[in-house]
Amino acid sequence: MLDQTLLDILVCPQDRGPLLLVADDGGELLYNPRLRRAYRIEDGIPVLLIDEARDVDEEEHALLIARGPAAPQ
Repeated sequence: MLDQTLLDILVCPQDRGPLLLVADDGGELLYNPRLRRAYRIEDGIPVLLIDEARDVDEEEHALLIARGPAAPQ
């Protein structure tokens, strides 16, 4: 959904660190494993608003890390 050029410049709005593009049950999301925050992608557009991110619990964190980064298209 997101190309590599865009992924290379996107950062977490909270800590300014890199984000991982991860395949999720409902598609793809951008994930900050340091803060355990997930940002949705809506119609191909990342929603990088701190208030719109959701917290990820320990179980989901392990699942997202195990899945690894999604291959950008």
